Order: sequence, then C-alpha cells, then structure tokens
Amino acid sequence: MSNIKKISHPLIEHKISILRDKNTDPFQFRMLIDEISYLMLFEASRDLELKEVRIETPVAKTKGKKLSSKIMICPILRAALGMLDAVFKLIPDASVGFLGFQRNEESLEAEFFYAKLPKDYKERTAIIIDPMFATGGTAIDAVKYLKDKGVKDIKFISIVGAPEGLEKFSKIYPDVEVYLAAIDEGLNDKGYIVPGLGDAGDRVFNTLNS
Repeated sequence: MSNIKKISHPLIEHKISILRDKNTDPFQFRMLIDEISYLMLFEASRDLELKEVRIETPVAKTKGKKLSSKIMICPILRAALGMLDAVFKLIPDASVGFLGFQRNEESLEAEFFYAKLPKDYKERTAIIIDPMFATGGTAIDAVKYLKDKGVKDIKFISIVGAPEGLEKFSKIYPDVEVYLAAIDEGLNDKGYIVPGLGDAGDRVFNTLNS
C-alpha cells in the first residue's frame, strides 16, 4: 500500500494519546483535532506546486515563490468540520467542497446525502479530510464522487485508520495518497476502529448523550 502514508512525529503521537482518552473533554478534543490536523497538513502539502513571483520588500526587489496549485478542501460531514480551521490557518484562500455521508448503522455502509462544490472544482487539487478512516466505504464513495465529477488530483487526510479499510481503499484507488497519524489494530463487529477514538463527530460536537 504505497499510497498509504503514516506521519510519525513525537508531537502528533503525544496529542493522539490525549485525544484517545475517554476522559478528554469536548473542548480539549476539538483543540487536539485542530492541532493534529495542522501538523499533518505540512506533510500532505509537501508536493504542492509553486510558481516564481516578483516581490518588493521594504529594502529591495527580489524573487519569491507562491502556491500555483488551487486548493479545494473537502470535509466529510460532520466530524471533519473539526479539522477545517486548521486548514484555513495554513491555506486561508482554499475553497471548500462539502461532502455529506451518513453511516447506516445496520449495513455499516456510508449513504450519500449532500454535496456543494466551488464552481471551478475541476481546476483544483482536492484534499478530503475526515478524522476516522474505518471501513473505507465513505472514503471510496467520496473519491468516486469527485473523480466522476472530473477532479484529477485528490489527497486524503485522516487522523486514525483501520487496516481493513485502508487495504480496501488502496486496491481501488492506488493513485490517491492517504495521510494518517495512526493505523490501529482493526475494526470491531460494529465497524468502529479499535482502539480508535470513539465517535469523533459526537466528541467534537459534544452530542454523546443527545
């Protein structure tokens, strides 16, 4: 699975340990999702193309470099909304393409219900974000949707993944790089990642008891 990239860094591993803890409160959980996503984006954006530009400093004229790639961040609703601010901190002019999938608790499959893309989406590098990469169903459907729409360059950033979903995804889309902070043991009989984080959406939005 050469397209699966695990990002190893002491700060990320430290923060994930706190993120996993069931006693971590929703506010801290949101902050950790933001911080880990921020750190991961550095690695996932390493190969973005640059163009040379002329700039003038207070002292002299010189040459510099700016991004030539136009970026479209695609959060998978709803848990990925917790990762979105981190992207804007690094790429403030990125466009957002929302993708809505809802987990069917009986089939464990993702069901598509919503999409909203910028008008020039075909010209952009799409970076799909979702904190959990479990069965791979949502990731596969999201990439298929964008490819069917004509998006050529796609990346995927997730925080925690399961081997079963990653292997399934890699066989179908070996051309799409997936960046993860942790690859866990596997899935339980309910399709949840073990040891995982629990339900990331509920923990981000504090809806565990609603």
